[in-house]
Amino acid sequence: MGVIDSGGPLAEIEGALAFRADGTVGTCVPDRLGHGTVIASVIRDSCPHVVITHAQVFDERPVTTALQVALALDWFTSQPPVQRVDIVCMSLGLAADRALLREAIYRANAQKILIVAASPARGVACYPAGYDGVIGGTGDSRCKWEELSRLGPRLFGAWSNSPEQGGEGMAGASLGAARVAGHLAKVILEEGRGLEFNVALSLLGRRCHYVGREKYIS
Repeated sequence: MGVIDSGGPLAEIEGALAFRADGTVGTCVPDRLGHGTVIASVIRDSCPHVVITHAQVFDERPVTTALQVALALDWFTSQPPVQRVDIVCMSLGLAADRALLREAIYRANAQKILIVAASPARGVACYPAGYDGVIGGTGDSRCKWEELSRLGPRLFGAWSNSPEQGGEGMAGASLGAARVAGHLAKVILEEGRGLEFNVALSLLGRRCHYVGREKYIS
């Protein structure tokens, strides 16, 4: 799985790259923000056998650009088929629809890469979660660790360390997206193959304990 975020600790970033605001690319440095480390930890706890590759687009501040995210995604897309990731997790959201990011999403979709991105549960769309070929992930305070909810055709809710579940510290849509990505990684390992986008949506949907904002499925 590819994780586009702030990188990870030194032990996890061998071969990883950093994508800078000026469009240059360099070697990934150890995570200075801490966000990517937490996201990777949630994914790994969700699916212990997952292999994570970091692409760094944040430094010590949680600020990035569509250019950086698009370059990072294109890096994953451009890998040879035997090295290409099945999933890219982006626990981030940008306010504006940008053509270069939209086109990078299309290229990843064409290579059958599944993309999970953070999305608000309500309100204005953010990107890349707002694009048709992206699975949105968000926090759902009803969901325990093992549970999922389906909040829309492409939007899933999950555990997100919410205060309602006794969580402390970092919480919200970014952790929810990581947990959804972890669920998806587990599905792929169980299926033993990469998945088409609509098949992935269907298989995730079958695991949901909640549909919409009120209905509970035992």
